[in-house]
Amino acid sequence: MKHPLETHRAQAAAILESWGMAAATAATTADVLAWADLHGIESHGIAMLVEYDARRKTRPINLRPAPRVVRDTPVAALMDADGGLGHAPAREAMQLAIAKARSAGVGMISVRNSGHFGALGYYTTMAADAGLIGIAATSVFGIRVPPTGGGEARFGTDPWSFAAPGSDGRHFVLDMATTTVASGRVRNKIVEGQQMPPGWGFDRQGRPTLDPREVMDGGFLSPLGGAAESAGYKGYGLAVMVNILASCLSGSTLITDPMHSRQPYGLDVGHFVMAFDPGMFRMPDEFQSDVTRLCDAMRATPPVDPERPVLVAGDPERAVRAVRERDGIPIGPGLARRLHALAAETGAEWLFMDVASSDAAPEAISGLT
Repeated sequence: MKHPLETHRAQAAAILESWGMAAATAATTADVLAWADLHGIESHGIAMLVEYDARRKTRPINLRPAPRVVRDTPVAALMDADGGLGHAPAREAMQLAIAKARSAGVGMISVRNSGHFGALGYYTTMAADAGLIGIAATSVFGIRVPPTGGGEARFGTDPWSFAAPGSDGRHFVLDMATTTVASGRVRNKIVEGQQMPPGWGFDRQGRPTLDPREVMDGGFLSPLGGAAESAGYKGYGLAVMVNILASCLSGSTLITDPMHSRQPYGLDVGHFVMAFDPGMFRMPDEFQSDVTRLCDAMRATPPVDPERPVLVAGDPERAVRAVRERDGIPIGPGLARRLHALAAETGAEWLFMDVASSDAAPEAISGLT
């Protein structure tokens, strides 16, 4: 089934409001979730509501937070998200970073006491749309990845994003986990009853598996690069970098800290967002022209497979967006049943087409990454 973007966004907002979230916060959160689905990033779209529902029932999440700036300078600020989900405070943080970059050339915002905030590309694209270079990183809650050579998980997917504006509007937007895939993609395989491709993860004994349940039931996600012999230390190093930027700068709970040390509200996830003006170095239009020329040179590379042209970060998502703006955003039957159950449980308005509600409650699948 497929739905228009506005319906998709409204359905997410209706469920969030039924949990007690303020309408403005719900609208922002739904906008970030819908943006992800519109661009084909289903791991961080409306499917996250299933995870958020499970999380709000097992650990306090402040559904009516009042984020505030607790330290401010001309080029940097520290925000406290007051224990809520991270979408609204992260967008506010990037808006503040953009404002500082326009005034002082650079803006850096650290956010503490937050929660999962969706797709990082949403925030770095905000900077690129403003003609700025954007960087974002976030710590996570779910521990799924061992350090290189380790036999016990210490990290999550620990993603980061980088975006630069192009003169033709086709920004370079890199949004990547420091694992082979985001755990949300593994979760979605469970929801739809599908196996994973090879290389995504391991069972609790460290053996490669195609069963997503084994990964989420005490198993491990594959780090970027895989084993030490295939440069897994690179993904490991990037994961540490992300945690330094997102947690050490903000004072958020480290993913390696005991669970009981976390803040009273929410997950105490940390974020880092940055925007800076290429105009500090040269004329902005010349910079953007060079970004476009560089990306076009990549696209012009003769492909190994003529059916699969060389792309640049951001191209696949733009292609998906064009199709989904025209045809609607698809929702799988497994996810539709779970969302229907969520709406029915709290009396949220059901805006998607009718689906048969499942007799079982939505399955709790941990891994906010």
